Amino acid sequence: MARRRRRTRYRGWLLLVPALVLAFAFWAFSRMRPQDLPWTALDLSAPVGVFTGRKLAALGDDAPHCRALLATAGIEYETMPVIDPGGECRVENALRPGGGARTILFRPRSPAITCPVAAGLALWEWHVLQPAARQVFGQRVEEIEHLGSYNCRRMYGRDDAPWSEHASANALDIAGFVLADGTRINVKRDWAEGGRKATFLRLARDGACGVFTTVLSPDYNAAHADHFHLDQADRGLFGWRACR
Repeated sequence: MARRRRRTRYRGWLLLVPALVLAFAFWAFSRMRPQDLPWTALDLSAPVGVFTGRKLAALGDDAPHCRALLATAGIEYETMPVIDPGGECRVENALRPGGGARTILFRPRSPAITCPVAAGLALWEWHVLQPAARQVFGQRVEEIEHLGSYNCRRMYGRDDAPWSEHASANALDIAGFVLADGTRINVKRDWAEGGRKATFLRLARDGACGVFTTVLSPDYNAAHADHFHLDQADRGLFGWRACR
């Protein structure tokens, strides 16, 4: 009996040691990569993690908190009056990002967008666009060319379809980029041409998938042949995401 009890205790220790190792590894990981965990607070200064995009989309329910995160990250913006106050596509809490050392230029002027889209654009620039531009061209992106954000319309051009994220200024269509030396990169012209510009565009598209809920490119359909559609539709912490 004594020998059997010793064997049982020995087996218990054998099971406990791996559990302790796993617990320590998880603790260390959570301290080094909190952005990869669903329950940690969003930090715009941290690298993009597994749950960064979902946390960004959830900010649509808390505009004051989202704007506080922008301010902490050094992102300047202009608050906008209510859009379409008496119509079907009323939008509150829209803003125009602009100014400040940590804000990229938009052409034409900075779009009116929701705070989660603004936060996503900042992370996309810092962690995707600029590293990709340095990798491929050895210089930085100076401007983002866009086709607009707010558009009071439904999806697919059908009256019975759900409202587009553009109807709430929660989406932005990106048409191209301008580098520091004036080089222009255009989605419509350069996506299928091969070479460095096409490489950069694919890096930009793929990297956007970590910070936006929906990313649609020329690979999706003909309607997106000339732009990237980026939006922050809130589908929940574990909801589906589109990257095409």
